[in-house]
Amino acid sequence: MIPETELKRSDEVHLAIEAAVFEGKTVSRLDGFVIFVDGGVPGDTVTAKITKVKKSYAEARVVRVEQPSPLRVEPRCRYFGTCGGCKWQHVDYQAQLQFKQQQVVDAFERIGRFLNPPILPIIGADEIYFYRNKMEFSFSDQQWLESPPSGVQTNSTPNSKLFLGLHVPQRYDKVLDIQECHLQSEISNRVLSFTRSFARRTGLDVYSSDRNAGYLRFLVIRQSVRTGELMVNLVTFKDSPEVMRRFTNELVAGIPEVTTVVNTINSRKAQIAFGDRELVYHGEGVIHEVLGGYRFRISAGSFFQTNTEQAEKLYSLAAEFAELAPEDVVYDLYSGTGSIAIFVSGRAKHVVGVESVESAIRDAERNARLNGVANCTFVVGDLKDRLTVDREWIATHEKPNVMIIDPPRSGMHPRVVEEVARLAPPCIVYVSCNPMTQARDVKMLRERGYDLVKLQPVDMFPHTYHVENVALLTLK
Repeated sequence: MIPETELKRSDEVHLAIEAAVFEGKTVSRLDGFVIFVDGGVPGDTVTAKITKVKKSYAEARVVRVEQPSPLRVEPRCRYFGTCGGCKWQHVDYQAQLQFKQQQVVDAFERIGRFLNPPILPIIGADEIYFYRNKMEFSFSDQQWLESPPSGVQTNSTPNSKLFLGLHVPQRYDKVLDIQECHLQSEISNRVLSFTRSFARRTGLDVYSSDRNAGYLRFLVIRQSVRTGELMVNLVTFKDSPEVMRRFTNELVAGIPEVTTVVNTINSRKAQIAFGDRELVYHGEGVIHEVLGGYRFRISAGSFFQTNTEQAEKLYSLAAEFAELAPEDVVYDLYSGTGSIAIFVSGRAKHVVGVESVESAIRDAERNARLNGVANCTFVVGDLKDRLTVDREWIATHEKPNVMIIDPPRSGMHPRVVEEVARLAPPCIVYVSCNPMTQARDVKMLRERGYDLVKLQPVDMFPHTYHVENVALLTLK
């Protein structure tokens, strides 16, 4: 192994890329010393520039591909390599699926300590472009102009102080000003271009957290795959009805596919696309999506799976794994706006959804009413406290035969794991967007009497390194 002192930042090294690893990176070794490489594909031979040196490893990015891997393909997007959205667009899609499946295996072997985890072949997407039903773009008065070694065209406008696009990795002060994204529909690209043009010609300014002043913050576009409804949500620092009325009138006239226009007011410093108020300037202020024959109401601030087609596959898998019967009582933890609970409601006696966000509970109740679903109950509370504090409530209600758990990326709090084990449902279906925290939690459940029966990865986000995974556990 070479001493780390012999390798310095900005050094260029010749590397053979061996495998895909975490967060879309690849790995190589230089005389046994591990180097994680950004922009490589397993099978490549590359020249890479060292960007970071640590005691046991270094990081680098590809400067030049000397011998391309058979798995390497030409990226469709001209911003690939600068925009951080599609880390694997240069990788053949079947290879992407193999890498994601291996991520799940590695997580359950390394973190969960499972020998030969019972994994099924990953379920890929039928559509690998234009699959997102939501995109969020940021406004900035600073444009990212640095190009990767391969060269990327940027949309520089002379004397412009307003840019609209996506952040590059690890940079939140500047945006890559883009004309199109291949992850949402072509109509959304027209909305993106119109909004940038409108903001520039009307002289609107961008919000600055340093000054805590300005107007424009985010553009959020939501589009239903099944109903075709299209929401444009302009997130601003303050209320300006005159600007919004003009924006709405011109937008709807130019892009009649837009069915609703919302203005979210976020007057806080936090750079998030949520706010204190939602003002509707056109349409109902919501769109609707259909999953499994159920219709879901999606407001500007609602959470909804961003890949409709794959979400339907995911929820169908959860229901299939649960093998629900008409007498079953299901607890849906981290129930959000009720999409899973309502999706499985027709197969069970009663479904109880538990969620910490009150607005999500209200959306879930609306969605249940919208679909005429009467056997779903939604309760609000922090899960690490709710199941403990409300033991009396649980004692007066039927205990679950099945528990469906779909937590955030951080997974379950240890106290939630304890309460799940205490309730001892015979069947647990654990849906996760992070195999590493899922493997950790499943390990804890195994220590509390559960067997891991099978794992099913699902690709929700082609061209990214993210993977969804469904685990079935049964009580011994």
